[in-house]
Amino acid sequence: MTHATFNSGIRLGLPVALAVLPFGALFGAVAIENGLTIYEATLMSGVIYAGASQLVGIELFNQNLPAWLVVLSIFAVNFRHILYSAAMVRIVPEWSFAKKAVGFFFLVDPQFAESVRLKEKNGRVSFACYMGYAFIVYALWMISTVLGASLGNLLGDPKAAGLDVLLPIYFMGMVLGFRKRASFYPIMLASAVGAIVAYHFVGSPWHVSIGAVTGILLAVILPPNKTGEEMTEVETA
Repeated sequence: MTHATFNSGIRLGLPVALAVLPFGALFGAVAIENGLTIYEATLMSGVIYAGASQLVGIELFNQNLPAWLVVLSIFAVNFRHILYSAAMVRIVPEWSFAKKAVGFFFLVDPQFAESVRLKEKNGRVSFACYMGYAFIVYALWMISTVLGASLGNLLGDPKAAGLDVLLPIYFMGMVLGFRKRASFYPIMLASAVGAIVAYHFVGSPWHVSIGAVTGILLAVILPPNKTGEEMTEVETA
């Protein structure tokens, strides 16, 4: 792992890391509001490292549900990470198992999107660059969690401040980053419809996984694009 390449990853990840700050602060504030200590909130961010599922978990903790149901719900929200890791096997085939085991822990949404971009631009994804990107995003995520947990009482109700809309806007931006890919719009529409229908008839958080599966199924059915651009349904979802 070269120092220069690692630093290049940090530079690539810094804008994303700064954008992540409000989410970490939001989680920290919500965690304290729901009875967690600063230590517990920080530990949850460090171990789970997935903002959406952390917020889902916090909401479920206060509903006196069985632990297995909380874990299963978090898994449902994080199901997309299984898709990410499956796609990454083709993106970084030269990585050793040890590198994949370490690197895939940090495989959050922007990390995956940047890996796809680097693969298409450079033909490979350097492990050093990948870890530099992961380092800065993870570090600021942890720092923002501590800040949010420490100063959350100054914000009051995060929903009243409108901070609850940050997560949907963030994911919308991530999805639109793939808009130039073949069949993007029909697959996106299928995923959205599947998620909306599942939300009304099955409930949250299962609508996340069901929406993803709906998009994958359509991607499998659709014919390859005429230019022969290689893209799997996993990457599309």
